[in-house]
Amino acid sequence: MFKKAVEAKAQQRLSGADRKKLKRTIRDRFPRASDADIDALLPPKAEITVSKFQNRVHVYGVEGGYPLFFDVDGRGSEIYPTVFALWKLPDLLPSFMLKGGEVSRFVIGGADLMFPGISVPVEGLDSFSAGEPWAVKVPGNPAPIAVGSTTMSSAEALKAGLRGKALRIMHYYRDLLWQSVEGHYVPNPGFLEDVVVEDPSFLASNQPSDSSEGATRESDVPESCINNENTEESIDVNDSISNTFAASTQNDYEKSAKEITTDDFALKSANVADTKSDIDLSSLSIEDVDSHLDRCLLQALHTTVKDKDLPIPGSTLWSNHVLPCRPSGITLDIKKSSHKKLSKWLQAKSSTGLIAVKEDKYKKEAMLVSVNRGHPEYLQFKPEKRPVEKVDQVGDAASSESRSQKALEVVEAYKSSVHVNPIFASVGADTGKLYLASEATDIVFKYIEKENLVKQTNKAIVVLDATLCDALFKGAIKKGSAYPTEIHKKDLSATFVSRMQAHHIVTRGSESVVRKGALKTVQIMTERRQGNKKVTKVSGLETFLIDAEALASELQKKFACSTTVAELPGKKGLEVLIQGGVIDDVARHLLEQYGIPKRYIEVLDKTRK
Repeated sequence: MFKKAVEAKAQQRLSGADRKKLKRTIRDRFPRASDADIDALLPPKAEITVSKFQNRVHVYGVEGGYPLFFDVDGRGSEIYPTVFALWKLPDLLPSFMLKGGEVSRFVIGGADLMFPGISVPVEGLDSFSAGEPWAVKVPGNPAPIAVGSTTMSSAEALKAGLRGKALRIMHYYRDLLWQSVEGHYVPNPGFLEDVVVEDPSFLASNQPSDSSEGATRESDVPESCINNENTEESIDVNDSISNTFAASTQNDYEKSAKEITTDDFALKSANVADTKSDIDLSSLSIEDVDSHLDRCLLQALHTTVKDKDLPIPGSTLWSNHVLPCRPSGITLDIKKSSHKKLSKWLQAKSSTGLIAVKEDKYKKEAMLVSVNRGHPEYLQFKPEKRPVEKVDQVGDAASSESRSQKALEVVEAYKSSVHVNPIFASVGADTGKLYLASEATDIVFKYIEKENLVKQTNKAIVVLDATLCDALFKGAIKKGSAYPTEIHKKDLSATFVSRMQAHHIVTRGSESVVRKGALKTVQIMTERRQGNKKVTKVSGLETFLIDAEALASELQKKFACSTTVAELPGKKGLEVLIQGGVIDDVARHLLEQYGIPKRYIEVLDKTRK
């Protein structure tokens, strides 16, 4: 699970309701834990933080301490304790005992645990079901070295002869979750009473030694005890970790472990050199917190808040703009300020004239409407130049360059049909070629000039011969009605083009496609669903060579809402579903970012009466 560094999207404190929900989940997931055990891990008065990663993993821990639990999918259904929590409560999970130290080397290298590597007691293994959390221990030490999920039930394991994979390892000693906090926090007193962090007894006692009596040689270990295949589909495997464990001694590992980058974990500050640089928010005065809030807001207004993105919700401003601008080692909490609430803080800044804020009567939250970039506070503030901002600027430049290279070009073209084929054949034009409307008009006028069909008394009138009359009106005139004998030149072009086969050519960058028929529009529709909630649907994106998945990802970040991509019911193509009524914003985004002309965007708001 934690074999490669993954960037954290956010880190925040849990509210009181979320704390209670987390404890209920832990109590239900781990029946061995008593209320006292849970309170020992998560003290009632301690602040609990959650770090949310891009691969949906949530990591929970006490603020300023070690990570204690991690949730694989972020939904609470697959939550596991870390080795830090298991060291404090070794019996929190049932455990498999390894046969020897040689097997442990591969387990703490990231390999899954196989049944032949487990020491089976005389009375047999305890019963278990597939998908249960189990720990891994080594002989002679109560501290677990890994935690994972069973791949089959005990009945299935016995039927298979105790062969195959027993435990899918999710987290182990010395993985990147461990390294993200190792050496950067001071352990609480008594936290590691039985285990020495820097020189764990179980690792030292289980290293292979040719001189030790009863040592297990590498050649004696069955291949079935080892499984080095990648068990994570969503995260790439850093194969060098397993290779290091399999081929090096403990000293070699200590050297290689330092080379692994773990700065991407939110539990470790990227610019923190030691614990002295971490600033405890509780030690700051209310005035200091207010000052940090104001500086972060000004930094965000200078660097990330663009006028074209306004208006934006206050919650989006806070999470996507203000929090990323906070100094390293500082955790901003609006409750620690004099304003206590985000809306009151924004209203206070609005009263100074720096920003304009109004309340959304539907969402019941403050919206940032505009920024006064001529305000004295804005002009006097000098934004910090940070490496992260430079990377973003490079990314924005590359994005704009890529977007310019993929400019949209839409051309309406026409092909000769059975009605107008005689006209094309008469002037020697290719009937299999696509023509623009102007080129098709030139062909019909070339025929008129060739046959001398212009009326002599009125040059604006064209006299229809049998061929031209059939080309323009055959099958279009009702039975019993007389065919016209002449037509005005201004009506001739539109009538002639309408009798041809319509096509359209859509080009975006180097990709181009020709389709038969008229160009279909992009449909944007907002409707209400259960619970009086709005959802916006976008379909017809394939017409303009737009990737539905890419658009959904863009809109999710832009509007700070959930998006999904689904197949159109009963039709070919995909539609993007966006949470909330953002019909106008989506239309503007398609117009500005993808260059779709307004005439090809069709909007329908079913929520308006």
